[in-house]
Amino acid sequence: MKKLVLLFVCLFTMQAVAWADDDKPITVEQMPQRAQQFIKKHFSDSSIALAKMESGFLSKSYDVIFTNGNKVEFDKNGEWKEIDCKYSQVPVAIIPTAIKNYITKQYPDAKILKIEKDDRGYEVKLSNGWEVKFDKKLNVIDIDR
Repeated sequence: MKKLVLLFVCLFTMQAVAWADDDKPITVEQMPQRAQQFIKKHFSDSSIALAKMESGFLSKSYDVIFTNGNKVEFDKNGEWKEIDCKYSQVPVAIIPTAIKNYITKQYPDAKILKIEKDDRGYEVKLSNGWEVKFDKKLNVIDIDR
């Protein structure tokens, strides 16, 4: 009986691992409407190199990679989670006003190259090498180099 239970646990684990990293190329039209609108509004002048859906065991996300190297990651509802602009800067309209004001005041010569958001808050990476973390209320909670 123990061997049978162990066998089922092993099979379930193997299936979950095989299922967990399932990347599938898609078209932008197959993404949630909210993600499509976001791309049209903030990245309309960029050409898309690849759009893909990542299916995890209990999650789903979407990535869009542009030909200029920029990348946007969306959650299952089409809400942006991460914007990475390696060779340019994150579009100003996307950045919350409090974060924009803080960065402009404290680091006037720096550009925001990457911004991530999750349930705990935001993290921005600047062109001068600094990383600044903000909580949900947009208060600075950490600065790293």
